[in-house]
Amino acid sequence: FQPINNLWDALRLPFLTQSRSVAAGGILACMVHKRRQVKTIPLGEGWWGAGQKSLSKDDNIYSFRVETSDKDIEDLYERIDRTRYTDPLEDSGFHYGFNSTYLKKVVSYWRHEFDWKKQVEMLNKYPHFKTKIEGLDVHFIHVRPPHRENQKVLPLMLVHGWPGCFYEFYKIIPLLTENQDGVAFEIICPSIPGYGFSEAPHKQGFDSLSAARIFLTLMERLGFSQFYLQGGDWGSLITTNMAQMKPQCVKGLHLNMFLSRRGFKVLLGLMFGRYLPFLVGLTWEDVRRLFPYFEKNVWEILRETGYLHIQATKPDTAGCGVNDSPVGLAAYILEKFSTWTDLENRALEDGGLERKFNLDELLTVIMIYWTSGSIVSSMRFYKENTKRNFDNRVDQKTGIFVPTGLAAFPNELMHCPQAWAQIRYKNIYSYTFMSRGGHFAAFEEPKLLADDILQFVKKVEKP
Repeated sequence: FQPINNLWDALRLPFLTQSRSVAAGGILACMVHKRRQVKTIPLGEGWWGAGQKSLSKDDNIYSFRVETSDKDIEDLYERIDRTRYTDPLEDSGFHYGFNSTYLKKVVSYWRHEFDWKKQVEMLNKYPHFKTKIEGLDVHFIHVRPPHRENQKVLPLMLVHGWPGCFYEFYKIIPLLTENQDGVAFEIICPSIPGYGFSEAPHKQGFDSLSAARIFLTLMERLGFSQFYLQGGDWGSLITTNMAQMKPQCVKGLHLNMFLSRRGFKVLLGLMFGRYLPFLVGLTWEDVRRLFPYFEKNVWEILRETGYLHIQATKPDTAGCGVNDSPVGLAAYILEKFSTWTDLENRALEDGGLERKFNLDELLTVIMIYWTSGSIVSSMRFYKENTKRNFDNRVDQKTGIFVPTGLAAFPNELMHCPQAWAQIRYKNIYSYTFMSRGGHFAAFEEPKLLADDILQFVKKVEKP
């Protein structure tokens, strides 16, 4: 979710041009940040429902079940059968996007073998709920661990990103709810408004701060005064915002994607880190993941973020196509599950999709977007978060002081060393170089991520 302007700043950074926080101005900028820093972000209020704000308030929580009618499935099949394909270039792999030769295989499985009703039963194995917050029906699942004697139960909210959904946590939930050395988690996993089964905002301006405020209200409504948070992608930003708004409620924040503010420390790391890493607070593993800097952190990002520019500018235009064509939707989303898992997958005709996932899992993600009709509203979240200079947002001027655990997966799109993360996250309890995995950590490597969450929480809970 790195804003577009940050890409251009990254391009300028190594050349010491006069960007907002480098060169001679870098030190001054850091000093200004410290003087202007506030400890918390005001909660504020919002109304995202249709029409005028309702005078009545409904705090009730309602049970919800995932359901799809036979008519909806018939419509899906008719649309699939009418798909028009374009032959791929020879030996192009996934370098031009989703290879249509492999796409035909995926679609054939979807049309003739994939059992959506069976997947719906699987989705409903956990309790689903909805509740009205700021005019929107907010969907979430709530999973309590089995009762055991002498067990400490800790509430933990898991927040997804794009193009993910609540389902990407289904593999990690049973690992977190089982007793581990006397600790188990009570899981709350919401859908971001506009994603999956959470109602889409009807008004402009719904950004990560708005989502954070809604999720804080959700936790309060569920009766939790203190809790842990975990997130990646947009979930990382939303949970970070929650910790900035109500740090007294957040016992710990665990992230598997995280970025730092730019500044003099980052500049020194880029200048000297490749050759004298320990002089600037880096490790040799940081060097391996960061450099060559331009190739890994500029050119690769530019190659992979065309979607971001589209969604941050005119999401409704591109959304027309993927909302109308199920095969177009599958290609658009699943290409991310290929490249964001491992950029090396671009050289493969099948995109390496079935190395970490199976087609039932991948098509379940697609069906959640398709049956809920939420792809356009999910794309709009980029527009809402990049309407203005990201550096001028209040959350960029606010430190994060709650205990923080960071899991750095090797195939994440961008690497952020601990020394840089400390600029923004002031109280890092653990920083782990994960041995394998990419952007969709809970979906790809649930055991690794669960273990890292547990070790972090144990450090926080240690008397």
